[in-house]
Amino acid sequence: MAKNLVIVESPAKSKTIKKYLGNDFEILASYGHVRDLEPKESSVDVEDHFKMKYQLIERNKRHIDAIKKAAKSADEIYLATDPDREGEAISWHIYELLNSAKLIKDKPVHRIAFNEITKSAVNAAVANPRELAMDLVNAQQARRALDFLVGFKLSPLLWKKVRRGLSAGRVQSPALRMIVERELEIEAFESKEYWSITAELKKRKKFMAKLSIFNNQKCEQFSFTNENDATNALDIIKKDANGELIVHSIEKKQKRRNPLPPFITSTLQQDAVRKLGFTTKKTMMLAQQLYEGIEIGSEGAVGLITYMRTDSTNLSQDALNELRDFIVKEYGQDHLPTSARIYKTKNQNAQEAHEAIRPTSAYRKPEDVRAFLSNDQFKLYDLIWKRTVACQMIHALMDTVAIDFITENKAHTFKATGSVVAKPGFLAVYQEAKDEDAASDDSEGLILPEFKEGEKVPVVDIIGKQHFTEPPPRYTEASLVKALEEYGIGRPSTYATIISTLQQRDYALLEKKRFKPTDVGRIVNSFLTDYFYRYVEYTFTAKLEDELDNIADGKIEWVPVLEKFWQPFIKQITEIDATVKKSDVTHEEMDEDCPECEHKLSIRLGRSGRFIGCTNYPACTYTRAIAKDGEEPQEKVEPEVVADRKCPACESDLLIKQGRYGKFIGCSNYPKCKHMEPLEKPKDTGIECPKCKKNNFVEKKSRKGKVFYACAGFPKCKNSFWYPPIAEECPKCHSPILLHKTTKKDGEQKVCPNDECDYVVNLAPTEQE
Repeated sequence: MAKNLVIVESPAKSKTIKKYLGNDFEILASYGHVRDLEPKESSVDVEDHFKMKYQLIERNKRHIDAIKKAAKSADEIYLATDPDREGEAISWHIYELLNSAKLIKDKPVHRIAFNEITKSAVNAAVANPRELAMDLVNAQQARRALDFLVGFKLSPLLWKKVRRGLSAGRVQSPALRMIVERELEIEAFESKEYWSITAELKKRKKFMAKLSIFNNQKCEQFSFTNENDATNALDIIKKDANGELIVHSIEKKQKRRNPLPPFITSTLQQDAVRKLGFTTKKTMMLAQQLYEGIEIGSEGAVGLITYMRTDSTNLSQDALNELRDFIVKEYGQDHLPTSARIYKTKNQNAQEAHEAIRPTSAYRKPEDVRAFLSNDQFKLYDLIWKRTVACQMIHALMDTVAIDFITENKAHTFKATGSVVAKPGFLAVYQEAKDEDAASDDSEGLILPEFKEGEKVPVVDIIGKQHFTEPPPRYTEASLVKALEEYGIGRPSTYATIISTLQQRDYALLEKKRFKPTDVGRIVNSFLTDYFYRYVEYTFTAKLEDELDNIADGKIEWVPVLEKFWQPFIKQITEIDATVKKSDVTHEEMDEDCPECEHKLSIRLGRSGRFIGCTNYPACTYTRAIAKDGEEPQEKVEPEVVADRKCPACESDLLIKQGRYGKFIGCSNYPKCKHMEPLEKPKDTGIECPKCKKNNFVEKKSRKGKVFYACAGFPKCKNSFWYPPIAEECPKCHSPILLHKTTKKDGEQKVCPNDECDYVVNLAPTEQE
């Protein structure tokens, strides 16, 4: 029987570690957090030094029971949760549970942590255990208490002043503010016209040169602001050029481009969004799998990357030695710098004992493990491997050339630039992706012909092009993570959660992979910035994060940090609750009169979002929708009467109405008659419903736009399926229909709809196969 008990967070990790430690060790998983605050206001006692009352998380009870049972007979206990604050807190909670159950007594309890799950790292951790780091635990407790207090006090206030069911968060509220403020910038943006002038020149091949000086004056973005200005300039230049330009100066340079540092959590998330199209949440899920261990053929379970929640760009000496050795063998000595590259970590509180995200072995090349990884796992591992190898390679050399062409009278100058890779260096392995809205370098990859000073070059054409300034772009997941990091809001482990929480709460949605605030998100942000500005202010949030880091480093105590936050916060809550009315928050008065009663109109929040309504409601019921981007304001329109049809229930007129989910047909006698039907007839599958045997299955869409198949006799017959029915009898249970099921995991299949029947026939291979 095993004498040593090792407790980790996840079962995937336990499988990998078991392989390294052998039969003297029993490895059990806690399955994440084991305790949390009781869901009541008194769980953080603000009167008693913020004493916190925890309870066992119900879903993890059986895992804790198994740990307790194993702890009884174990000689020594090793707490091996993740090497960060959350992991330290989980170890402490497990220790507290075992201690309160009197299962520790004189038994040695060790805390071990490893940055990578490899044999050497695991064995080194077991050989060099340490005590629980209470500074890290207290930093996590302080964060949890802050988030709990904000949620328990601010969320009910949102219910009263805006709408029930809303919630506010200490960190995601400043993130929401970023998204809303960017949207307001876009709406307030006034586009300006400007013109650019370029010369199309030819020497063996055509190339372009931009006008940089006109009439001896340097050209700026708004030198030509209308077609008339541009046309006049073109006429002057064409006349002065007379079909040719003269090479005035040639400047050739060789520029160095150094590799980027290895990934930290935020840069990995950004690059995975830009290059792979992954969400931050998906990136972290895949990275967790690669860290905890993947079955690699005869090797068994292997941890492929180091710990993925880090803000340190540090690499261990062993890793540097291996990388340098690998680069020489794989790419040659000329691709290796004279000494290892050391990158400075931006975050002053990053722990240098932690490492950047890197492969556990450079020699485990992506193509060598591809067969054992899912497609997405491979893409992420390939990205991490390439960035890590590239960060220790020689710089790239770029040959750049800039040529000035002038008219004979020297009044006008055009500039052409070209840039080509002379020596790829690290670019042979990895090139960083840019945000879609980042300025592009038109010269990259452009080879200009060879010229001599004084040479005359034929002009094919001189072209004026109209442009308009663009508003700032909405945030992508990558640019939002970058902004959060720059402002110091949140920490590596929280970015993915911040983003998913904003979407789950319906405060922001992704449109074409960019964040747009919802109407509810706008109102919540307006309420918070108007009445709780201090708590959504970027520097305040960043300073609080720094204080949590200082608690973790043992520089300050955690209770005073909570006290300093709590007193002004609860005072503000009390004042706003007493003085602010709901209408102050949800109504925004407009400088426009109601066309029906001449009272003022206001923008208001309804069940379906914001709309414009009369302030004289309920005496006046005038409303209209808020115009969408680029649309004229919509006046209230009368519903259109359906010609040649009457309501089948009461013989009244049928009307085409606008509802929350689009247009539909409803009875004009509503609410006495509640008959309604879709505007477009659902597509008939031609397959009879076996339940009622009266109607066919029709294709419908759920409120979220997902297609499903339901009996046309709904609501009397509620028979429905997510997959299309097939008019074919099940050979096993004789169900009159089968379903055509398609999933990524199983591919295309014919399946029986009967829950008690397991009939399945594969029609096409899965994505992996």
